Amino acid sequence: MMESNRGHLLPIYVLADESGSMTAHIDDLNDGLKSLHQALLGEPMAAAKVRFSVLGFSDDVIERVRLVDLRSAGEFPRLTTRGMTSYLAVFEDLISRIPADVNSLKAEGYQVHRPAVFFLSDGLPNKEDWKDAHRRLTDRGTTLGAPNIIACGIVDADARTINEVATQPEFGFVANKGVDVGAAIAKFCTALTKSVIASGRSLGSASPQLVVDRPEGFTVAIDVI
Repeated sequence: MMESNRGHLLPIYVLADESGSMTAHIDDLNDGLKSLHQALLGEPMAAAKVRFSVLGFSDDVIERVRLVDLRSAGEFPRLTTRGMTSYLAVFEDLISRIPADVNSLKAEGYQVHRPAVFFLSDGLPNKEDWKDAHRRLTDRGTTLGAPNIIACGIVDADARTINEVATQPEFGFVANKGVDVGAAIAKFCTALTKSVIASGRSLGSASPQLVVDRPEGFTVAIDVI
């Protein structure tokens, strides 16, 4: 099999809860993503292997950053809070978005690794059936580029729900009780940064893998159900 002439890429999607309950903490999340961007500028070899998207969700999904090469990205648009918390909107968006993105990158000559979704929510989802859309999204026989989903819950997020969103038990995390919310968001962004850098570096090795760093102050969700 011929090697791609443009190398390997890992698409990474950050799904950030922009519901009204995040109002007091959205600045912390914006600051954390800004720090991630700065850190990746100092890791150009890892950054070269990643294409980065930031999506804000509430009642709908708003694309903030799409498939950007972080080495040449300008300042990220800021996340802003609004509305409720529709997990259904998230998974339906990704069902169409990810295959289109994978096909676009392949058309540019890249070999594309299975995308990774980092999902952060601070509460319970709307009362709607999101599980069927989630199943379709993560079914490799149904969705091109069916992603690995790393789910992190803070504040009032339910451990069982976060565990159901994560595609593997070890990919679901909830903030420990009593942890300051701003600190938890900062730790999420730090872990995300480490994961992106380690995964990007891995793509240049003989055995590329998705590296998931557990945020400090978080517990694997299945442990606390």
